[in-house]
Amino acid sequence: TWVQSVALSWLVYRLTGSAVMLGLVAFASQIPYLFSPIGGVLADRMNRRRLVILTQVLSAAQALLLAWLTLTGNVRVWQLFYLALTLGIIGVFDMTARQSFMVEMVGKEDLMNAIALNSSVYNSGRILGPAVAGILVAAIGEGWCFLVNAISFLAVIVGLLLMRLPPPPPREREVSPAEQFRQGLDYIRHHPPTRALLLNLGVVSIMNYPFIVLMPVFADRILGGGAKTLGILMSAFGAGAVLGALYMASRT
Repeated sequence: TWVQSVALSWLVYRLTGSAVMLGLVAFASQIPYLFSPIGGVLADRMNRRRLVILTQVLSAAQALLLAWLTLTGNVRVWQLFYLALTLGIIGVFDMTARQSFMVEMVGKEDLMNAIALNSSVYNSGRILGPAVAGILVAAIGEGWCFLVNAISFLAVIVGLLLMRLPPPPPREREVSPAEQFRQGLDYIRHHPPTRALLLNLGVVSIMNYPFIVLMPVFADRILGGGAKTLGILMSAFGAGAVLGALYMASRT
């Protein structure tokens, strides 16, 4: 997925040379996350493993379509905008279902270690993925990066299907989805630690994310490099995240 993320940024920049278009495509991929609470309500009312499998299948289909358009030379920027938006919508349901599914997988006793381990794996991908993407984009083009990502979902889907889990807890059926949504907002309003974490995350995302979006501009115009330079810069960002995750894993 990190291979695809870097390749998509470079593809948008290569087609347009525009920092504005980089921002618009990134905006399309992130704006659906404003509606993440809706995904949370759905995750509380459905079988989470089935929901995660569905999101993985849809993500693979999105990557496959992106690969086909790019490899056939038919890709256009407007298509990238809508495909990024589609992946963002899928991601809303995937993120909420997957993170809550983790409790069912490991139980509450090992949850803190599982979160730290998951973060380490995720951020290790942020080191390796961009580095691999930089080499692949320079050597064979962005389309093959998208195809690699599409194929990689097979391993995830098979892994999910092979899991043997205890029966999931009964889902919330007594309360309407709208009431459940309201209860979630009330909980945030009256629980200071959660409220503080969400405010902190919002500020960091708004103030921090733009530099990642504009990284192709830095790699090309300022540093005079190419896709490999972009991969190295993004890998450095992932290395810092891994150090943070390891530190968190050491905390009680």
